[in-house]
Amino acid sequence: MDAALRFLDILRVLTRHDVEFILVGGVAAILEGAPVSTFDLDIVVPAASENHPRLLAAFRELNARYLDPAGRHIVPEESHLASLRIHRLITDHGPLDVMQSIGNGLTYADLVAETREYDVGGTTVRALKLEKIILSKEQANRDKDKRALHTLRRTLDLKGTSE
Repeated sequence: MDAALRFLDILRVLTRHDVEFILVGGVAAILEGAPVSTFDLDIVVPAASENHPRLLAAFRELNARYLDPAGRHIVPEESHLASLRIHRLITDHGPLDVMQSIGNGLTYADLVAETREYDVGGTTVRALKLEKIILSKEQANRDKDKRALHTLRRTLDLKGTSE
């Protein structure tokens, strides 16, 4: 992989462009205290088209392009945002997965009340609570998610005893 993993840079660009998003996946789990590793940044965005111009502006600044096994350089456009539910992108700062839903169709509207705000390097971001991260991974039922569940559940148990 050519891009360095600089998730904070991606978050700053998204925030600077006023993109509505929720951090989900590994980075959200880390913010919630889970000792996990991740190689991409996962976000859920509202499907509403009002967010699209801001998202596309952020993509341009990030030099985002679709992760394409054939090596083609495909840049996200409005038509992609309107038709695709998952955008697996590579940026100058690392991989970025942009989704309209996770798990069994949990959308931005379903998830926004299940988030916490975090200050990450001077940037305020909204991250999914650990309970919902676990639920989404259970629902996704992928091998990589199943492997993470023990650590996530254990972290949740430990957080419950310390709060």
